[in-house]
Amino acid sequence: MGWPAVILALVTAQRLGELMLARRNTQALLARGAYEVGQGHYPLIVAVHAAWLAALWWLAPGRPVIWPLIGLFLLLQVGRIWVLATLGRRWTTRIIVLPDAPLVKDGPYRWLRHPNYAIVVGEVAVLPLAFGLWQVASLFTLLNGLVLAIRIRVEEPRLGRARLSP
Repeated sequence: MGWPAVILALVTAQRLGELMLARRNTQALLARGAYEVGQGHYPLIVAVHAAWLAALWWLAPGRPVIWPLIGLFLLLQVGRIWVLATLGRRWTTRIIVLPDAPLVKDGPYRWLRHPNYAIVVGEVAVLPLAFGLWQVASLFTLLNGLVLAIRIRVEEPRLGRARLSP
């Protein structure tokens, strides 16, 4: 197994772990009286991210690794951990609104309204570029941008009431 496969195995395991954490947090929030909005676009987000990862698994093995870009990807993971730590049990991959919950303004949310989205934009571009796959980076940056535009348009009106989704 070459380095691209090792890297992709770690990223895949991370994403699956995050999905399990998000599901647990979502269920706990719903049990506390929260509700979900924007369910209709969620399958698009899942499809884009699954296709991105599948494209990398298909095209990256056997390619050289550009290690400085892997370093940048790891730096983005530090940002992801900071977001998850800041939101704690409120972090989920869905838009979950807990009535009367205050807007999170700590951690990276002091400087950015949507820090997790900024990190994801970076990841979607940087990881394919680390394998020299600029076409994959371009295509999925565009697709991710489209689904994020939909998501942010749904999420923004609810941010005054609660801040639960990254």
